[in-house]
Amino acid sequence: MSTDSFLLKSAESRAMSANKVLKNTYLLLSATLGFSAFTALLSVALAMPSWTYLAAVIISMILGVFVLPKTANSAAGVGVIFVITGLLGFGLGAILTQYLALPNGGETIGLAFGGTAAIFLGLSGYALTSKRDFSFMGGFLFAGMMVVMIAAIANIFLHLPLLSLVISSAIILLMSGFILMDTGRIARGEETNYIMATYGIYLSIFNIFISLLQILGIMGSDD
Repeated sequence: MSTDSFLLKSAESRAMSANKVLKNTYLLLSATLGFSAFTALLSVALAMPSWTYLAAVIISMILGVFVLPKTANSAAGVGVIFVITGLLGFGLGAILTQYLALPNGGETIGLAFGGTAAIFLGLSGYALTSKRDFSFMGGFLFAGMMVVMIAAIANIFLHLPLLSLVISSAIILLMSGFILMDTGRIARGEETNYIMATYGIYLSIFNIFISLLQILGIMGSDD
């Protein structure tokens, strides 16, 4: 009985810890998404040039790789992730400015936003309710990202709309896989740092939104 009691308490403790990480992750995710929306609107209002997006992505990547992991276990990590997501939102604003200048640009942005929300909510809901282990997808997702990166670099020189469509579609599939894997890790108590969990899910949402914008933009340009 003592062993069973110990195992039961241990399981309850893991469940409580997982729920706490999940709660903190979604609270921080909501806050960072809201802050990104604010900085994006600011960027649109300032009519920032297109190169702002690339600069913001590069700086945020440097912070995400070299700074955030070192601060993720302290209060400073919260500040760093707000800087990262604020930068990405500000860069995104430069892209949104270009879309808003196009016919039906506002509608395209709205559809991309709605599609992103639907994908995220659907995948997160499934991962949380099923609590399946999606770690088997890790190797496939990594290999897929390598292929997509090579294709994206090649398309810088090729400028093929069809290849751009394929790349954007592949990114959506890959980011969807990351959302399943990251959310599943939280649900099973394998992810204990809500700051890093927020960072991973935020990047997936961000990339899905950008990719949907590109797909809708390419499809709309055929009209």
